Amino acid sequence: MNVRVHPQGLCESADVGDGTRVWAFAHVLPGAKVGRDCNICDGAFVEGGATLGDNVTVKNGTLVFDGVTCGDDVFLGPNVLFTNDLRPRAHIKRGPTELLSTTVGRGATLGAGTVVVCGTTIGEFAFAAAGSVVTRDVPAHAFVAGNPAQLKGWVCECGMRLPEDLRCPDCGLVFQTVDAGLARA
Repeated sequence: MNVRVHPQGLCESADVGDGTRVWAFAHVLPGAKVGRDCNICDGAFVEGGATLGDNVTVKNGTLVFDGVTCGDDVFLGPNVLFTNDLRPRAHIKRGPTELLSTTVGRGATLGAGTVVVCGTTIGEFAFAAAGSVVTRDVPAHAFVAGNPAQLKGWVCECGMRLPEDLRCPDCGLVFQTVDAGLARA
């Protein structure tokens, strides 16, 4: 296994893909599943029941708890926080089956300081602006912002905001609306 762990990083999982890097003061617990070519930056935490796809970036200070699944090519900005318990109490210890799961679709971006409330699904290539609080499902290619996060528009696979005609001015891809958000036309 070709995994680089900084001397001051801690990677206790046996399920980490080739090319992944775990930087200083980051901690990946046993049982976490981490794909190939991931970048887990300083001070990040990946709990044992979390799953990261291939080529996922987990920036500094991000907390990925049990029940979170991120698809391939997901970007988690600095200090992104996932929750997994809607009724946390210090005196009540809930098992993994009592926690709510969260799914982040392939290619999605969560900007710095985004908070994701458990039980939500964030669609493929969706984009949550910095400081967003995601309290409900986010459609594919949606651009959301605010507290609670609200739909503000649409984004291309390249990350560019889409104009009304849904044709990306940067890469030229064209989209159409579908039930789950946008899809290529």
